Amino acid sequence: MRLPLIDPTDLTDAQKPLYADMKQGIGQKFNAFETIHESGALMGPWNPWLHEPRIGGAIWELTKAMSMEATLPDNARQIAILVTGAHFNAAYEIYAHAAVAEKEGMSAERLSTLSAGVKPTGLEAEEEVAYDVAHALVTGGTLPRPTYDMAVASFGQHGANELIYLVGLYCLVSVTLNGFNVPVPEKD
Repeated sequence: MRLPLIDPTDLTDAQKPLYADMKQGIGQKFNAFETIHESGALMGPWNPWLHEPRIGGAIWELTKAMSMEATLPDNARQIAILVTGAHFNAAYEIYAHAAVAEKEGMSAERLSTLSAGVKPTGLEAEEEVAYDVAHALVTGGTLPRPTYDMAVASFGQHGANELIYLVGLYCLVSVTLNGFNVPVPEKD
């Protein structure tokens, strides 16, 4: 880990409101995995964002919009996020969203396959589209027109837009995690 966890008693005036907002949002939406150290320090991508409150605050606002106001089906969201995390080999991202997907009923076999960067067999239609869009975007280049058209047909224009933005957000999250070498919490 390249940035130390920030103990809540050491927060600057600029960090305090962001910490409070992040902690509240984490408690509402990100409770399937470990996000807060026993000291009260935020872990995962929230710690690097807290180190730079102006930038981190902007990223957190996007994260909240993409998480708290999501319209895509949860299974499609988790598949897109796991495809992105696996592409970047972002350990904390895979750990976190595998826990979310497992809590939502995704099988261990499917989680393992997605985490390994491989397309699982037996995906439902919306899941297949989410996989294809995420995979095409993280491997670079323009999203192929047939893939884009399938996203619009499956999720509507707003949902297709949301899926593209979601992949972009989790590219940023994955790069943050990898750039700052954010570890997966140790299990006792």
